Amino acid sequence: MPILNYTTSIDAYKTITEIQQILAKRGARKVVMDNDKDGNPIALTFSVNWNNRDMAFSMPCNFEGVMKAMQKNKKVPRNKCNKEQALRVGWRIIKDWVEAQMAIIEAELADMAQVFLPYAVTKNGNTLYQELQTNNQILL
Repeated sequence: MPILNYTTSIDAYKTITEIQQILAKRGARKVVMDNDKDGNPIALTFSVNWNNRDMAFSMPCNFEGVMKAMQKNKKVPRNKCNKEQALRVGWRIIKDWVEAQMAIIEAELADMAQVFLPYAVTKNGNTLYQELQTNNQILL
């Protein structure tokens, strides 16, 4: 089975705008796009109020990983295996995931902080997931 959304023609920036709107409608107070040194959009950083304080989250788009997955899959045409398409696909997958998470929040199965907790930005500037990768001593 090919990677989800591999045929999308929707521009990455259009999808990012859609994600920003989804987050804003659900209480995000600030949504900022982060770019790499080449100007590629690689993350959305946003904040929400949780327990009366702002909590920041950073959701990455590893488009290089998306491109590798596309290249490995024989069903994905080779002409689609490029950086621009990988950015389109990666951001589209993230949008689908964010919409699914919002359904969980709306159904009161979890709140926004629970859903996005791996992406919470710590005092060190890393995500909680990154902190746990380097120091899993805080786990049981």
